[in-house]
Amino acid sequence: MKTIILSIAASSLLTMAGCQNIKEEKNDPKVISQEAIAVHDEIMPQISSFDKHSILIDSLLHDMASIQNHHKTLDTAAARHDLTQLKSDLETATDKMMVWMKEYEPDSADASYQKMEVDRINNLKAEFETVQKTADKVLAPFNK
Repeated sequence: MKTIILSIAASSLLTMAGCQNIKEEKNDPKVISQEAIAVHDEIMPQISSFDKHSILIDSLLHDMASIQNHHKTLDTAAARHDLTQLKSDLETATDKMMVWMKEYEPDSADASYQKMEVDRINNLKAEFETVQKTADKVLAPFNK
């Protein structure tokens, strides 16, 4: 009976210690910083895609008259507007990433700062996803 009680007590202590470690890990600035860097590393490669989209947009805007000859039903005014807006969105997202990288302090020991930066980079990830979806939609007619 004593052995069972001791086993239960030991098990409870280990569980509580494990929970404490998880809580400490969630508040460890280094662990939080690694999360921010992981999100950054996930979305950073999209910048090269955004740059390629911008180059394509410049080309499309420059050759809009020629494009209209191939796409007789194309509303060039709407296309020009959508392409110009998309280019602006691509540049804005890229600029925000550059600012985040310049301002981010991965070695900061302030857990609240690190959490705020994780939120900030996650918001940027959402913006990147939105811009990419828009690019797919706006550029689709020109990728045929």
